[in-house]
Amino acid sequence: MRVRTIASITVVGALALAGIALAPVSQASSHELIIGVEAPLTGTQANNGQDMLRGVKLAVAQANAKGGVLGHKVRIVELDDQADPTRAADMVTKAKQAGVVAVVGPYNSSVGIVNLPLYLKAGIVPVHMTSTNDTNGMGVTVQPKNNQISPIEDAYANSIGAKNVAMLVDPSTYTQGMADRLAAALRAEGATVTSIPVSEGKNDYSAEVAQAFQGVPDLIYVSTYYPEGAKIAQRLVLSKLPTKCLMGLANVDAAFVTEAGQIASERCVFSGVPEAAQLPGAKAAAYTKAYTKAFAKSPGVWGTFTYDSANLLFAKMAKVGSTDFTPVLKALKHTKNYKGATGTTTIRPSTGNRVKVPVYIMKVDSKGAFTVVN
Repeated sequence: MRVRTIASITVVGALALAGIALAPVSQASSHELIIGVEAPLTGTQANNGQDMLRGVKLAVAQANAKGGVLGHKVRIVELDDQADPTRAADMVTKAKQAGVVAVVGPYNSSVGIVNLPLYLKAGIVPVHMTSTNDTNGMGVTVQPKNNQISPIEDAYANSIGAKNVAMLVDPSTYTQGMADRLAAALRAEGATVTSIPVSEGKNDYSAEVAQAFQGVPDLIYVSTYYPEGAKIAQRLVLSKLPTKCLMGLANVDAAFVTEAGQIASERCVFSGVPEAAQLPGAKAAAYTKAYTKAFAKSPGVWGTFTYDSANLLFAKMAKVGSTDFTPVLKALKHTKNYKGATGTTTIRPSTGNRVKVPVYIMKVDSKGAFTVVN
């Protein structure tokens, strides 16, 4: 067995068992197993990134409370890519310098396209969070991929009889890819589709929304991340038009409701995964309880997936009796019927993707929670 180490790092360590409180440690020992968490920990998508980090912290705390992995305490190296693909390669360099064995993340597809091949080349096992199918085979993931989400969106559009669809699209890798998939499916079914680009970081999207309404669509599809989606939702409410609205998966976040407001959030339905408290099963309930106790806040969507990602990684290391790249990655790719907080995971070895994913059409209820539409 081989465990990679680093002589000295200044990163946030594991959570202590008592209350799962944060315990910073400045000196790594030879008995530590170091994993990375790559996510947008700061910047416009930090709400997602911090939820992801907390999910891993909880998994690490629970593992360390039971003696660690293969008898080694686990430590986390935080890799903040800020959802910026120009920072992607630097995250791999930082991970290598820190002696990272495996990484949970990245989250953003545009980042993962750049650095997942670099992680693999560096011998660092990626359990990533990217949804674009362009990252198939680049490690493994327990979260939904584009080709698994798009049919759910297409089924919704058909259920409301949408024949004239306007799309507001962030041209980044994941969001553009999702819009392209849905547009192709709708056009094949005889619908008319127009696409309007949406730039990240603007304060006002009234012009883009007005352009979308010009064609009198019966469905507006918003393929953005939640900061932009929340602002678009506010403009849709002001329009007072009855056109249906479907928000893509990257808008599913508690921060969407906070930033858009309750009325605007109820204006649309969403494709995606519900927050942990809405997921079925005892493991989801236990995760929700433990997360709330540890961090004094309710869990979001993506921390549940990073929690499962970290626990799956630890389970496979324990199974093969090693932290080495090749046996661990092979074991991950051959995962069958792993029981986690997001449900049962089986990985398809050829792609590294989860076979069955928990994707639904959802709405925001009167309490501001994302709930599955029956």
